[in-house]
Amino acid sequence: MIKPEIQSAVRTLYLQKQYSLREITRALKLSRNTVRRILRTLESAGEEPTQTADTPLAGPRSPRLHEPLDERFTRAKGNVVRLQQLLQGERGQAVPYSTLTRWVREAQLREAPQRSGEYTFQPSEEMQTDTSPHRVSVGEKTLTAQCAALILAYSRRLYVQYYPRFGRLEAKHFLLEAVRFMDGACARCVIDNSSVILAGGAGEDAIIAPEMHAFARTLGFTFMAHRVGDPDRKGRIERAFFWIETNFLPGRTFRDFADLNAQALTWCREIANAKPKRALGMMSPEAAYVLEKPYLKPLPAALPPVYEVIERVADLSGFVSVDANRYSVPDRLIGQAVSVYRYPGELQLFHRGQLIASHPRILDRRDAKQILPQHHPRLVRGARRERPEEPLLRAAHPLLDRYVTELTGRDCHGAARLVQPRRALKRLLEIKRTYPHEPFLAALEQALRFGLFDLGRLEALVLKYVSGEFFALDSAEEAGHDPENTLE
Repeated sequence: MIKPEIQSAVRTLYLQKQYSLREITRALKLSRNTVRRILRTLESAGEEPTQTADTPLAGPRSPRLHEPLDERFTRAKGNVVRLQQLLQGERGQAVPYSTLTRWVREAQLREAPQRSGEYTFQPSEEMQTDTSPHRVSVGEKTLTAQCAALILAYSRRLYVQYYPRFGRLEAKHFLLEAVRFMDGACARCVIDNSSVILAGGAGEDAIIAPEMHAFARTLGFTFMAHRVGDPDRKGRIERAFFWIETNFLPGRTFRDFADLNAQALTWCREIANAKPKRALGMMSPEAAYVLEKPYLKPLPAALPPVYEVIERVADLSGFVSVDANRYSVPDRLIGQAVSVYRYPGELQLFHRGQLIASHPRILDRRDAKQILPQHHPRLVRGARRERPEEPLLRAAHPLLDRYVTELTGRDCHGAARLVQPRRALKRLLEIKRTYPHEPFLAALEQALRFGLFDLGRLEALVLKYVSGEFFALDSAEEAGHDPENTLE
């Protein structure tokens, strides 16, 4: 706003025609645009001054005089930079940005800014909470984490935690930890119109999800959703996110989410809540909190547990999938229904009311596996397990030991890698127990010599050795039969 005395001095000097525009700016230490703006008031009042060579009063203003800006300003959707581009592209007029903004103000194309209000709160009247996605470095990679924050509106005491995702389970856990940090709760908690807490509607018509309403009532407060498009209603918490991004995150590294949240809590106590604020009369939030704490609603004697129950079916690999990660179950439960109790940092697996496993939750990875050794013993590589038939065969004779070693590495046709070694060992043990010892060993020796591991042919060979003892070969020869050909 130019003072009336300065405006009067400019008019007087210029109307006397003794001073040029340049001399007036030097004498009064004003810019040329300011002097031109004052002289234009004379033109609008019908007292148009006589122009000289250095007073181009209508020069840069001529485009506005010849054609209104309303139509182009509407097409530019109120963006003066875009309006400048339209004038340059359509009319070839390079109008300076400062001049263009002045034309817009003089034409009253924009609504005059409204005086901003101020919210004042009494102790324990209100707390505000919100979330914001932040890029953080956890371990060796950078990922997007959800920053959840809660602030007391009166004392501005702040609490911050990070989560890989933010659903209703995480919202309950955060609110519970926040009121424990504050050692009490305010009567009202202002939130945005997120579906995490709302079941429908928005603003005054918002419908709080029943489980979230019951949870808040247990802790002693109620939710209130602000009007759509009015984030200033929770400006206390909105401003805190910028401070977190520019003060807490830069220059810090984190091993995992536990380390990230531990450092965030330390930052809240030592920096955010210890810094004096002008809005608090140069008191720190921690000092103002001492005044507010007696008015906070006390926490219940028994705090509500925070968990979710989801149903899963163990797959053929012996895992259940939760949040894009897989957790092992005992092999006997493959294909069975499993109840998963999901806590903020742990998973508990139940089958028919019995606890079968507890897994720490995987928070900073996806498509990962969590395996307990007792669940999948067959997947643990180690020494080959001895089959129960092997001791009975190996201890009988060295020939039998050699034959068992060769047999377990071959199939029934002599090829390597026997598919069902236990079935072959059972049959070999049956042959050993059925026939006499000496013919059996003689057949084994001949089988090893020629690499014969077909147990059907081995049994025929044993029968060939014992044929003279158990069969009447003379009567067979008289009948015209050859016993060797019969066996073959």
